[in-house]
Amino acid sequence: MGTEKRTGTGTDGEARVDRARGRVFGEVAELYDASRPGYADALVARVLEYAEPGERPALEVGAGTGKATVPFAEAGTTLVCVEPDPRMAEVLRRNTARFPRVRVEAAGFEEWPRDGRRFALLYAATSWHWFDPARRRDLVREALDPGGALALFWNPHGVRDPGLHGALAEVDARHGITGTPHGVLASCYGRAAGDWAGTPGWPAAEFRADGGFTDLREVRFREDRYYGTDRYLGYLASLSRYRVLAPDHRERVLDDTAGVLDAHGGGIAMELFSDLLLARTTRTAR
Repeated sequence: MGTEKRTGTGTDGEARVDRARGRVFGEVAELYDASRPGYADALVARVLEYAEPGERPALEVGAGTGKATVPFAEAGTTLVCVEPDPRMAEVLRRNTARFPRVRVEAAGFEEWPRDGRRFALLYAATSWHWFDPARRRDLVREALDPGGALALFWNPHGVRDPGLHGALAEVDARHGITGTPHGVLASCYGRAAGDWAGTPGWPAAEFRADGGFTDLREVRFREDRYYGTDRYLGYLASLSRYRVLAPDHRERVLDDTAGVLDAHGGGIAMELFSDLLLARTTRTAR
């Protein structure tokens, strides 16, 4: 989730957004929860191996409905989850009700009252790009223990079938929509984490230039993912660039997209990339 204007990330087109657009997800919180992809188990394991939080708590910012929260909680992590939209937070509380070590606090990261608490790990799952770039790294340093771990990750998609990709591109162009999950062929992604077929936004350079972080690591996980037509339309309808459309326009776009998918076998085969950036705060003040 989030609240800030960005100029490009590999987050299935949820960049180049204004502040209000970061809060549209709550109006479809249940759809968001049902249709959004989760994160690779191997990614969660890598984060915890790097951070070694033990019994110390971790902080999740922009937690949404818990797509990343649940696997971290299942691994036994003590969590404080910050989510700005109360409707998303309500679903998040329901999804984590069975985990007594998870606490949900409804607030934006920039406004959240930390009350002196510090954490062994802070992570943001497809949400870092929403936070104020002038403040976000300082907020991380304030929230983490000295030497604490930061994990930022996204899960962009690539389309496997060039013919289907081309047909969907025609629909997007006709309706003036850019940056959709099906906007890039899987074969166009690079080999390294953050190589998003030319789309900017991978934050490694931001942290290298900062001077307050060390031990940067970049990791990519990949898996095949297939969406039937209805599931994929639900996923699209949960994205901010579709939410901001007028309802009748959104319906026409989704109808045209459904027609293309049905003409190509009733679904879409994609590659899901889970890209992870790890870093630690330095143990001394800058």
